[in-house]
Amino acid sequence: MAIASLESYNQTPRKVRLVVDLVRGKSVDEALAALAYLPKRAADPVAKLIRSAAANAKQQGEAGELAVRAITVESAGMLVRYMPRAFGRAAPIRRRKSRVKVEVAPKA
Repeated sequence: MAIASLESYNQTPRKVRLVVDLVRGKSVDEALAALAYLPKRAADPVAKLIRSAAANAKQQGEAGELAVRAITVESAGMLVRYMPRAFGRAAPIRRRKSRVKVEVAPKA
C-alpha cells in the first residue's frame, strides 16, 4: 500500500470530487486512461497524484497490477478577501482549496 497527497490545490473540493469519483476503485492504468480524456481542470493534478502514488508503490517493492484503493478530497481551508458592495458594506470572497489523498495497493 502506497500513499500520495496533494496538500493545497486551488480548486473547490466539490469540483475535485466530480473527478475523483470517476476513478475510485479502478486500476491505475484504467484511472489514468479515463483522466487523460476528461475535460475538467482537476483531471491533470489527480492523474499526476495517482502516478506519484504508483511510483511510491514501485519504490516500496510492490509489484503487480495496482488499483486505486481509496481516494479522498477534503477542504484545505480558504483564502478570504472582501469586495466592496453597496451602502459601504463589504462581502467576503471565499477562495476554497482542496486536499487530495490517494492510496494505491495491489489488486486483490
